[in-house]
Amino acid sequence: MSSSSDNQKQFDLFITDLNGNLRGKRMPAGALGKVMEEGVKLPRSVIGFDFWGDDVLENGLVFETGDSDGVCMPVHETPVPVSWAKSPRNQILAMMFNPDGSPFSADPRQALTAIVNRFKALGLTPVVATELEFYLLDGESEKTQRPRPPVMTEGHGRRLTETDCYSIDEMDNLEEFFAEVRQVCEEQGVPADTIISELGAGQFEINLNHVPNPMLAADQAIMFKRLVRGVARKHGYGATFMAKPYGNKSGNGFHVHFSLIDQEGRNVFDNGGEEGTDLLKHAVAGLMHTMADSMLAFAPGMNSYRRFMAGAHAPTFASWGYENRTVAIRIPESPCVARRIEHRVAGADANPYLVLATILTGALYGIENKLMPPAPVEGDAYAEANQDLILPNKWDEATEIFSQSAVLNQYLGEEFIRVFTAAKRQEQRKLHEQISDVEYEAYLGYL
Repeated sequence: MSSSSDNQKQFDLFITDLNGNLRGKRMPAGALGKVMEEGVKLPRSVIGFDFWGDDVLENGLVFETGDSDGVCMPVHETPVPVSWAKSPRNQILAMMFNPDGSPFSADPRQALTAIVNRFKALGLTPVVATELEFYLLDGESEKTQRPRPPVMTEGHGRRLTETDCYSIDEMDNLEEFFAEVRQVCEEQGVPADTIISELGAGQFEINLNHVPNPMLAADQAIMFKRLVRGVARKHGYGATFMAKPYGNKSGNGFHVHFSLIDQEGRNVFDNGGEEGTDLLKHAVAGLMHTMADSMLAFAPGMNSYRRFMAGAHAPTFASWGYENRTVAIRIPESPCVARRIEHRVAGADANPYLVLATILTGALYGIENKLMPPAPVEGDAYAEANQDLILPNKWDEATEIFSQSAVLNQYLGEEFIRVFTAAKRQEQRKLHEQISDVEYEAYLGYL
């Protein structure tokens, strides 16, 4: 992390709520020393807000506790610059604790920390890399609340309406935007690697390098999403990590690569061959076993489930295979020392802490119980769908399965499950009360 500049007059301290939204305070620079030592108080109920920032009365954190405070402690030693802002400032990422100093288990970063600590007790450390897809939009899209591809003002001035996957020209025409994204990533310690033009018009993917610290990997994903949106606005664009902003175009995915190293730094998935160790297969089996239970973490909102349709290039059932991009869990071709698992289910709208927490929970469950997976899928996994392994494709169904999961309740804790599912149920009620324009156009004059 780079140190803060002397001329920064303010800083933002924020936690990440269960929806992946940032909640916190903007404070004067002179308060930094006290904040680094004592943290900042916020109501614990903030963690469980619904997507729009409203209290969720059914989560047990509001009236029952007198809406009591938690303590938000910084998770890094120094703040980092928010250099794209009109009034430059710094930012600090934090995690919530109970007033007595114990972890607040409903905090998504605390949930991930608890799972990582269980790996550490086995002498194992997860090594994680993330891949996030997003759409660059016309600058008016946020005002109109409708997505529209951008005009590439740095190039020939045309609107980016056609798919041009892996196009270098497309990135050349957005050179200043991507150059600043990479610069800000360096300023904030976000390890950006390759930039790819993806399947949708105006869709891109930026891969973040692996780190042997899942909490840091999730921190970096959170900061990356914020900086992409901020830099896009500075350049007159919009950017969205919405799972499916266009009904007829590719959705935004969030792929996770991970391996496990032992105390000597050896990759325990590597057996010197392409197939990997039994430990890798135990992890794969656990991931398959918990995939349906975990769907709410991978697809947290109504729009999320639009990715999981026929022909949409997103997994619709629990499957695995070697070097096969049609499966949910892929073992990529790589040097043996880099043998790893790629989890391909989550959308880019998902909370990175929850995605990593549920993925690692599944892997840990498989390892602890020495589960073995079925035979790997060869060829088109979409054509071989196993109805016994189908994933929930409705938001309310996924919520109920998540809430009732014995494995997730055991590994992530009942408080976490209760607070998260209460927020999702409130969001569902709010959205179900809204009548869409399509319904009025179709039915109002005919029924």
